[in-house]
Amino acid sequence: MSTPLSPPSLPFVLVRGAGDLATGVIYRLHAAGFPIVATELPQPLVVRRTVAFAQAVYDGACTVEGVTATRVEDAVAARQLALAGGVPILPDPDDGVIARLRPAVLVDARLRKRGGSASRDQAALVIGLGPGFTAGEDCHAVIETQRGHDLGRVYWQGSAQPNTGEP
Repeated sequence: MSTPLSPPSLPFVLVRGAGDLATGVIYRLHAAGFPIVATELPQPLVVRRTVAFAQAVYDGACTVEGVTATRVEDAVAARQLALAGGVPILPDPDDGVIARLRPAVLVDARLRKRGGSASRDQAALVIGLGPGFTAGEDCHAVIETQRGHDLGRVYWQGSAQPNTGEP
């Protein structure tokens, strides 16, 4: 009689930002079982706060589509909550937590629309959302965020469409 194999552990993911698009990324990765920590500014710049986990920074917790994100105050609490299946939101204005948590995957979802501070050596896989990232240079892959036919396209070389100045 054979015994079932235990499922492989999924890599630890850090998502920079917890705005509306970042929340979509966090939601899907969480649903797939990835342990995730999201970082955010102490006063998030999010416009669509009712559909963004960034609201947890203000309220202590925020639920979007049945998934609750909880504000935590340090990297240790963030890792513990993530490994327990929760979604921690950690205010981290200086990006200092990346070196402490050492994620296997780093998703920069801050939508800065210009050159950011991403570097391919920050994790085994670094993904940038939207313009301002160049796959093969400062990250491994870029995901298109511009509405239209290419929305969600993954670029393994090059950049997403340039910022149009419109949301």
